[in-house]
Amino acid sequence: MTGKSPLTRDGLVGILFGAAAFQMLYSGSELGLFRLLRRRPGLSAGLIGQELGLAPRPARMLLLGTTALGLTEHTDGRYDNAPLVREFFAQGDWEIIEDLAEFQQKIAGPAALDFTASLRGNTNAGLARFPGDGDDLYQRLAGSPDLERLFFRCMKSWSTLANPVLVGNADLGGVHRVLDVGGGDGVNAIALAEANPGVGFTVFDLPGAGALARDKIRRDGLDGRIGVVEGDMFSDPFPPGHDCVLFANQLVIWSPEENRALLRKAYEALPDGGRVLIFSAMADDTGDGPLYAALDNVYFATLPTGSSMIHPWGRYEEWLADAGFSHAVRISGKSWTPHGLIMARKATTGPRTRGE
Repeated sequence: MTGKSPLTRDGLVGILFGAAAFQMLYSGSELGLFRLLRRRPGLSAGLIGQELGLAPRPARMLLLGTTALGLTEHTDGRYDNAPLVREFFAQGDWEIIEDLAEFQQKIAGPAALDFTASLRGNTNAGLARFPGDGDDLYQRLAGSPDLERLFFRCMKSWSTLANPVLVGNADLGGVHRVLDVGGGDGVNAIALAEANPGVGFTVFDLPGAGALARDKIRRDGLDGRIGVVEGDMFSDPFPPGHDCVLFANQLVIWSPEENRALLRKAYEALPDGGRVLIFSAMADDTGDGPLYAALDNVYFATLPTGSSMIHPWGRYEEWLADAGFSHAVRISGKSWTPHGLIMARKATTGPRTRGE
């Protein structure tokens, strides 16, 4: 027994109409409902409709939905944001929720319609909804600049949400320079550099991401500490001179075989005693959650590559051991996202293979 509560009829309604529930959140965000109530709590439905440019009928439909879902609340016909929404505003995180909703609406959501086809074909069938010839989302986005900008903006928001887990737990004591493999626009390297003043960083990614990283690093005044090397993590050698390799939200994208290859490359590139850090959303080893990871796998099944998925902790530890790393330590985050960190060191006896 897992201890989870059994599914109720109300819970089934939430599943059956899950797409509709999301549309209430997205429309409320897109129309400015939550920001309006942040500025002017206690408005009537009529005034809300006027402020949002909605006729009475659609205003009542939107407010019924957001209130039934617990996003808004009303007393004596006056509406306010629900406590959780107010908390996100107070913490300065509501813009992140808006970004994540836009990502779901414009990138993940359309592809989710192809989830069954992706399962049957064991491939990212949702990719067909994006123009281009590449066989992964990143190649397709390169040909759609507006979507690519949206993607990287939303990835920054995901990273901002989860970064405290990485920054607060990554042990970089004694480390001189970190190689951020697939570092995108540099959001993780920048956060870690600000928290670890004595450590240098290199962002290693494809040219499109590299250009974004250079601009962001320069704007943040860290171009003296964070370098950028453009290349393909699979076909190009890892840049030398690093005693720590970071895979942040990377190994969730590729196949087990590709992940094993990347960890072997990291092992070979590191000096004795060098460290590897794996940061990602994690599934439980028990195979029954968390819910966030389970539902996020719809995106990973339909879009990034034909092999993407959120893996359980133990799978990463197995791959690390097979590559030769030892002293693996897992650190679970304390946020509402299931992000966690695994740290390991390069052993001096060389990589081993299963069965040795």
